[in-house]
Amino acid sequence: MTANQQLFDEIDRRKLAEVALRHITDTTSRASGDDFFRVLVREMAAALEVFYVIAGRLVHDEQGHEFNQTLAIWAGEDFLPNMRYGLEHTPCSNVAEQSMCFHASNICQEFPLDTLLVDMQAESYIGMPMIDTQGKTLGILVALDKRPMDENKRLLALSLLSIFAARCAAELQHQDREEALERIVEERTQVLRQAQGKLIEQEKMAALGALVAGVAHEVNTPIGVAITAASGLREFAAVLLEKLAGGAVKRSELQELVSHLQLGASLVEDNLTRAANLIGNFKQLAVDQSNLQVSDFDLAEYIGSIFTAHGPELKKAGVSHCLELPPAVRVHLPAGKIAQLLSNLIMNSLTHAFTGIAPGSIRVSGRVQDGQVHLLFADDGVGAPAAVRARMFEPFFTTRRGQGGSGLGMHIAYNIVTSLGGEIGLVDSARGLAIAISLPLRLEA
Repeated sequence: MTANQQLFDEIDRRKLAEVALRHITDTTSRASGDDFFRVLVREMAAALEVFYVIAGRLVHDEQGHEFNQTLAIWAGEDFLPNMRYGLEHTPCSNVAEQSMCFHASNICQEFPLDTLLVDMQAESYIGMPMIDTQGKTLGILVALDKRPMDENKRLLALSLLSIFAARCAAELQHQDREEALERIVEERTQVLRQAQGKLIEQEKMAALGALVAGVAHEVNTPIGVAITAASGLREFAAVLLEKLAGGAVKRSELQELVSHLQLGASLVEDNLTRAANLIGNFKQLAVDQSNLQVSDFDLAEYIGSIFTAHGPELKKAGVSHCLELPPAVRVHLPAGKIAQLLSNLIMNSLTHAFTGIAPGSIRVSGRVQDGQVHLLFADDGVGAPAAVRARMFEPFFTTRRGQGGSGLGMHIAYNIVTSLGGEIGLVDSARGLAIAISLPLRLEA
């Protein structure tokens, strides 16, 4: 071959390499992740006119054995399923040690224990390591053919594989960084979820604590009356005994004492009954809020008992309530969640709706339609501006920052309703705030 012919051949090889490089670069530039590797091996096989091109990541098992986990395999006319194969007794083990490996022919004879090469009927092999910016081998890029490779193909393959092995390493590094970032985000998200869960439980306990304080204050009144009446009964009984011991007792005096005793006994009975009802309602509400089991109950009666348990807070705030609920509607739901839902809505109204307003009222109305119960919880308070309404159900959003507001009350209400497969949202109201709630009549345990 003449010098001029060699020069022309060299120019042709460079042009061919430039065209192939430009085409592969343009094609792979629009792909990323797994798609990048699939496009790369297909285009590389076409440019080099080889049967196989394999891109793989190096992985290790628990015993420290090294494997090639393929990312994409092109075989003639289509992709092969990805696989994992050990590097021992294979030419890929040399590539993993950061050595460019080239075998123009007889690759199976040189590596007789590499059964994969035998199955592929490989004759020639060229491999290039994917080395990251820290000098670590992340994977290998391999071209194999069922025919020998001549010198021209070797030079072209060497050029393309060296360029795109570096591009593959950059893609793998990018994937590793994304996975690391996702792990960090997931870990921090989990920490935030745990913190939010603790805050929600604290919010529930705070609401229950406020209910306890209100009930305790309210119970003190009837118990105090009962104690006073019991003391009067003791005095009247002493007077009666004194008169009976004197021997001469007028009928009118006995009748008067009996009348006082009856009145005192009635006061004791009525006030202790009132205290027992308050404690019973509170106990039921407290037990229900800790019990999330699904049960059957009358919705109107249950909502009424929730308002009764909140009677002390309503009375203290000067707020009345009105229930307009369809009678005899039985639901199959977690009573505890319904109790928590209504308690949060009541306390939200008492906290925000009636500042500077007295008296006020809360109305709960409802209807049943298409297997759902639709409730409307409305107060006639000060309402809320549009900016507040837009964020009302967001966690930690509160207009009382620094005044004890956690911003979780309405978020808990939203979570309760959605967890039951229902919907909750604000609706237009001429005055105050109106919240529409839809819940299924039955929820399977």
